Amino acid sequence: MDNHQLMSASFGGQNFQLSAWVKADEMGIDMTMVNELGATVGELSYRAGAVSFSSPMVPRSIGGEFIVADFQLAFYCAIALRKALESIGLFFEEAGVNRRVFEGEMLIIDIERRPNAVMIVNHLRGYSLALEGDFK
Repeated sequence: MDNHQLMSASFGGQNFQLSAWVKADEMGIDMTMVNELGATVGELSYRAGAVSFSSPMVPRSIGGEFIVADFQLAFYCAIALRKALESIGLFFEEAGVNRRVFEGEMLIIDIERRPNAVMIVNHLRGYSLALEGDFK
């Protein structure tokens, strides 16, 4: 993936919207977030299991690890996700455009994937994230 995305997030009664350029491949994830004037308001890098993230706009309680995890759950191979999540006691299911993560009977994360939009709802952490872009 190497493209522009519009990101809309809702957390704690606050709504955020920004643009991001995302480059992701086998080596990792790089994300540059910009405001409507094109000024950089956040940067994220994920390489070799390490996350580097800084942004004055994103609440500290939603760290870079959550952003990386959301990205992985939305876009990574379902078989690899299932195996990794089962190893820590979570259940992953994929049905059509939906992906879900459960802990026992409790739904933790619900993801809807469309060619031009992805909606992520993290029930455990109480936030939602909508991504718009070309995800084909």
